[in-house]
Amino acid sequence: MTLRSALLALLSSGPLTGYEASQRFGASVGFVWSGSDSQIYPELRKMESEELLVGSEVPWGSKGATKTEYALSEKGWEALRKAWQDPIVYGPTRDPARLKAAYFEVGSQDDARRHLRAHIAHFEQVKIQSESMIEELKAKTHPTLARRLARSPQSEHERIVAFKVFAYEGQIIRARAEIEWAEKGLALLGEI
Repeated sequence: MTLRSALLALLSSGPLTGYEASQRFGASVGFVWSGSDSQIYPELRKMESEELLVGSEVPWGSKGATKTEYALSEKGWEALRKAWQDPIVYGPTRDPARLKAAYFEVGSQDDARRHLRAHIAHFEQVKIQSESMIEELKAKTHPTLARRLARSPQSEHERIVAFKVFAYEGQIIRARAEIEWAEKGLALLGEI
């Protein structure tokens, strides 16, 4: 999976300008895939040049200016379907929290506690965000989901929502496991 895959998925809900894609990315697929503005805008232009997207000029502002709105082309839809058909290729593990924990002896106990508490705080926030997202998905009030549902047959709505809820439930399960791991580390520090 790549940033391109995430952008194709986002744009499958309907056309977006670069700005809209950047804003919606963070509030949608950004919970499960990272991408900064400095990556998103060039990737959109590259995808357009490769004919995965069709760019159309749309009015912007009051002085006759325009901006580009991107929509998936048929080639883009094919790329999206292929990205979801291909098996996931798991990359090498890069886990800064586990690396740091494996060498806590290099720093102080206080440093270790600080890192573990920050880890807990981070994953508490992930859990809260994911729970909130699930509420919005189930209520069908999330803007990106609403766009997708508006473009999909009613018979598909339950399935579409269920898969998205499933993804965020995975985020919650992972967050709980990370919190439990860090709490175990804090207990270990108390024993040593």
